[in-house]
Amino acid sequence: MPHKFYGGPLSLYSGKARAYLDWKGVDYEEILSTTEVYKTVIVPRVGRPVIPVMVTDGGETLQDTTLIIDHFEATTGGPSVYPDTPKQRLVALLMEVFGDEWLVIPAMHYRWNYNEEWVYGEFGAVAAPEASREEQLVIGRERGQTFKGFCPILGINEQTIPAIEASYEALLADLDRHFAEHDYLLGSRPSIGDYGLIGPLYAHLYRDPASGEIMKRLAPKVAGWVERMVNVQQPLSGEFLPDDAIPSTLIPVLERMMAEQMPFLQKTSDMFARWADANRDTEIPRAVGMADFSIEGVTGQRIAPPFSLWMLQRPLDYHRGLADVEKAAADEFLSSVDGAGAFTNFTMDQRLAFEKFKLVRG
Repeated sequence: MPHKFYGGPLSLYSGKARAYLDWKGVDYEEILSTTEVYKTVIVPRVGRPVIPVMVTDGGETLQDTTLIIDHFEATTGGPSVYPDTPKQRLVALLMEVFGDEWLVIPAMHYRWNYNEEWVYGEFGAVAAPEASREEQLVIGRERGQTFKGFCPILGINEQTIPAIEASYEALLADLDRHFAEHDYLLGSRPSIGDYGLIGPLYAHLYRDPASGEIMKRLAPKVAGWVERMVNVQQPLSGEFLPDDAIPSTLIPVLERMMAEQMPFLQKTSDMFARWADANRDTEIPRAVGMADFSIEGVTGQRIAPPFSLWMLQRPLDYHRGLADVEKAAADEFLSSVDGAGAFTNFTMDQRLAFEKFKLVRG
């Protein structure tokens, strides 16, 4: 019996998990997350309306793409999306955090400021696939307003939009140079870092029509990578580069992460530590306030989500747990990345875990 994957074509994180499942050769059935499915399956199992959700052939419920991926990495044979070598694994984990937790900013900007009317139709088609087109648009407008409303709290406004677009276009240029030389981030096999990037770069920034036109025009090699990721021709194929090599074309991408995302995450960590100290018996909220961030010299404010810190724990724990020789190799590489001290010196006073579909203190 195949596993059941509840998701949707519009969903950023469904795109991440689906691409992995296809490459891994997992036997699954994708079920559209209609209104009825949310009511009868997702909310009863998870406690809130969220996708993607995987119900395994054994009846176990998995929520969160990283946990879905790690489940099948542990239970399914074949090549892994996690490199064995220290520099490559660290870079892959960092790129997952960058894609999952930072590129949601341009993803949401371009969706709601370039594709709004189209997206309403898509929301309606997912929620009520049997309804008429007119009915779907009404339903889509109602549902879509919730997601559009996230833009201001993500720091997307008239002041920051020019900087968000400049940063995104510069990132596309950097990635285009990289994918002109390599099929994936670290060779001919996709890594967990590729899956972090594919969520926003496919579901929003390639599949949404106006955004997709921009990507194909400015960065055709990135569009080609997206197509390789989501139209898997040879599951379980490819190799990571030999000798733990990191392509020099990834350095600008890492430096962008260090300059933009890491200072914001440090502010979030500091805010969360103060919140946790003052709220010892309180369930962890989705955000602990608003924190400053800077992109292309422009400063804005956005919500400070503890979930991003849980994701960052993965590369932090990996780096800090390396044996001496491997850590020396990783540190030597990081010394070539401007701003990497924001990662190596990162402080997180309160650890986190993800249990029973929610964040808890670690």
